[in-house]
Amino acid sequence: MIEVLAGPGAGEADAFTAAGLLASIRSARDAENQAAAEQLDLAARWADLHPPESTHSAATFAVPGCEHEEPIAGDGAPLVAEFCVAELGTVLGISTTAAKKLIGHALELRHRLPRLWDQVHAGQVPAWRARSVAATTIHTNPVLTREAAGFVDAQVAAVAGRIGPAQLDRLVAESIKRYDLAVADPTADPEDGYLSVDPRHVTVHDDDVHFAGTMRIQAEVDLADALDLNRAVAHGAETLKALGSTLSLDARRAKALGNLARTQTVLDLHASGATGPADIDGLPPAREVVIHAHFDATLSGDTTIFGPTGRMENGQRLVLLEQIQAWCGDTRTRVTVKPVIDLNASLTGQTRSVPDPIREQVILRDRTCVFPRCGRPARGCDIDHVVPWDEHAEAEGRPQPGPTTTGNLAALCRFHHRLKTHSGWRYETTAPGIFEWRSPHGYRYRRDHTGTTELDANHLDDLGLVTGARAPSSTSGHPPDIPPGIPRPRRR
Repeated sequence: MIEVLAGPGAGEADAFTAAGLLASIRSARDAENQAAAEQLDLAARWADLHPPESTHSAATFAVPGCEHEEPIAGDGAPLVAEFCVAELGTVLGISTTAAKKLIGHALELRHRLPRLWDQVHAGQVPAWRARSVAATTIHTNPVLTREAAGFVDAQVAAVAGRIGPAQLDRLVAESIKRYDLAVADPTADPEDGYLSVDPRHVTVHDDDVHFAGTMRIQAEVDLADALDLNRAVAHGAETLKALGSTLSLDARRAKALGNLARTQTVLDLHASGATGPADIDGLPPAREVVIHAHFDATLSGDTTIFGPTGRMENGQRLVLLEQIQAWCGDTRTRVTVKPVIDLNASLTGQTRSVPDPIREQVILRDRTCVFPRCGRPARGCDIDHVVPWDEHAEAEGRPQPGPTTTGNLAALCRFHHRLKTHSGWRYETTAPGIFEWRSPHGYRYRRDHTGTTELDANHLDDLGLVTGARAPSSTSGHPPDIPPGIPRPRRR
């Protein structure tokens, strides 16, 4: 017999036996699944209220490494106004991208995978499991037609609640291939259905940097290339061992792959007549990588003393000073030292264009896009005038309401920059690097370098906001703070 002792309050009426705990855990799981199913339904209904014509273009996903965009749900699902997803995301405490996925999965299930949708709401299939199927059918290449999605739905719905996630993933992939073969030309080679999509890719997961200073790489390459790469990595690992390396085999193979990326110049082999940038002894640098790392430093006489830990801007991760020293001291590395920028200083420019020193200061201060829940690195963001720059102020003898000064600038990713300019979202600076946002429906958020804090929600009448209101455009024909030529999502 197993006895379970409750914590504080043991012996009270709510103390559970082992059987009672299991029943409660199962009940909590069922309630969680029911709540997730309801959230999918509400997300779809939120999308119904916001067709693209209501505010702006249809929401899409930018595809990493590609020059096109994808809709948030597949063929046959309704389009959704691109700006409505941001407010849903902030209310749920998730990013705009995560909100796009939630809405997209809900529409994909309701319109293209109706059997799975019904099973989710009947409690037979967990919402997370159905969403994994929807994610696959939305982003399959080539694009799945509505009929193809229906075929996958029929195959998967029969067993989705009775098999594990890995089996479900394999079943979805197999169903897609079976449909391709079923509709293919009977006289064609069946293998053509498998070869119609080129699976080759190399993906560097630069948004997932480990605290050990490592990064994951995923690739799908030609068979011959894979075998050649494996031989080269194995040879490099053996060479490192012969040169005295005491690292493990896995670590030496990883290091050998990095050496290949530098075309073996790590061995300091120097061919006569080499051209290009050279060091003082005539040898070209083996490594020339830009790493933005920030450390607290103190001055002791003429010596600068750095703290042992800092923050690596590439990947937004903790980094050790000794790691940076090892990277810079490994082989022939070119190191560039930039001047220290005082983040507390107030810098001012004389034009609407943001000078490089001010831009760098804002990037270092904000770290990421300052929209609630957004984590896009500031270095890839636009620098926005919180109070827009007035092109006519000087000519009309008025003070500039939106000066190019540190306190009136913020880092915004392209999407949230456009959101601020074209929708009812508004924000203001309450202190350097601290911003307060107001949504079209009256929700308020404070954003600083530590993250997002939800503030009390006020009524629209109190805020004077109107849902779907647009900011006035400048006389130059493009919105304030967004230069001409910025690409807009295509309406699909």
